[in-house]
Amino acid sequence: MGELWAGIREAVQLILSGDREVREIALRTVYVSGLATFLAMLTGIPAGYALARRRFPGRTLVLGAVNTGMGMPPVVVGLVVWLLLVRSGPLGGLELIYTREAMVLAQFLIATPLVIGFTAAAVQALPPELPELLQVLGAGPVRRLWLLAREARLGLLAAVMAGFGGVVSEVGASMAVGGNLQGETRVLTTAIVTETSRGNTERALALGLILLGLAFAVNLVLTRAQQRSG
Repeated sequence: MGELWAGIREAVQLILSGDREVREIALRTVYVSGLATFLAMLTGIPAGYALARRRFPGRTLVLGAVNTGMGMPPVVVGLVVWLLLVRSGPLGGLELIYTREAMVLAQFLIATPLVIGFTAAAVQALPPELPELLQVLGAGPVRRLWLLAREARLGLLAAVMAGFGGVVSEVGASMAVGGNLQGETRVLTTAIVTETSRGNTERALALGLILLGLAFAVNLVLTRAQQRSG
């Protein structure tokens, strides 16, 4: 219990003192996880809508793959991306290994199945005749998509929260493809692992509390938007 209070004091001191390293690590965390979530939204929401509304051979198989991907261990994703980006891999010529871009790619692959799965569930919960009704009422394709998105907005915001929460807290993939390089690819989760391995328990706890605060702040904004929509 004493270590916990010491970690809280350390976290407060790091925040109030404006520690440069901690600030850079926190901003890097927001950048990597935020960009990965945004890209997952751009890909996952249309894909989730298509899976929910379209009927095609193998649809159940695809949904099963998406549901499996929602529980995919991040370290496995990191290993696959590492094998692709390492110098001897098929994409080694891009020289992306141990960069922020590699971390964004890995987190994108983690978040996308979550966004697809939650989006598909949200759209499937809508009345099946709603798209046809909107078409009869004269709504064009873009207008129909916008209205359907508004009706499913609670589930879509839950998809965003699930995607962001799944990547901002992961460590295995970031460590594998980012290398935890100080000043370059170190984020809050990998920094916590580093400080723990060095025996700096108080600083590790402080970074953990900052990570929790960051995740809470982002999810609070999304939750407020979700509840207002409700």
